[in-house]
Amino acid sequence: MSDAESKPAKKPAKKAVKKTTEAATMTVSDDCAVAFHYKLAEVSKEGEVGQWLERSSEDQPLWYLHGHANVIPGLEAAMSGKTVGDKISITLAPEQAYGERQGNSFQRVPIKHLRLTSVQKKLSAGMVVGVQTNQGVVSALIVKAGRFNVDIDTNHPFAGRTLHYEVEIVGVRAANAEELEHRHVHAPGGHHHH
Repeated sequence: MSDAESKPAKKPAKKAVKKTTEAATMTVSDDCAVAFHYKLAEVSKEGEVGQWLERSSEDQPLWYLHGHANVIPGLEAAMSGKTVGDKISITLAPEQAYGERQGNSFQRVPIKHLRLTSVQKKLSAGMVVGVQTNQGVVSALIVKAGRFNVDIDTNHPFAGRTLHYEVEIVGVRAANAEELEHRHVHAPGGHHHH
């Protein structure tokens, strides 16, 4: 009887080891939650990579749900099939990044519809602000600031630009049912929408 008791104890231990190994080698594929660090720079018309414009925080990678258009198309395609520890260096044309600039995306918006940060007291041309819309908050560039309204450009600030990314994948796991239902990852520290 002691042999029968020891065998069931060994089997769950083996399964736990196998799960850990699978998680360590899981590849980026549809319905996976993926964590990555990135650095982003613009590429000049001459093909030179400029200074870094954005980067993830060293202690907080970005999370997204792969296969659900939560990151730009070229970046999502480049991360498919990769595993934790893989590094990617990629240059993306506008159509694979934030698209071409659209000429019809200028609007006048009441200031009360802006979602401003604590440091955005005095509004001026060139500032990027959040605008409350029916689809949530979107980023927009102030073209002209008035007393009660602002003229904004709702093109993404990186639209029409060729971008260079350096990416390191730091986490891959199966998404849970709630994340799949909401079509985005619920990462540590709250929801991240990209």
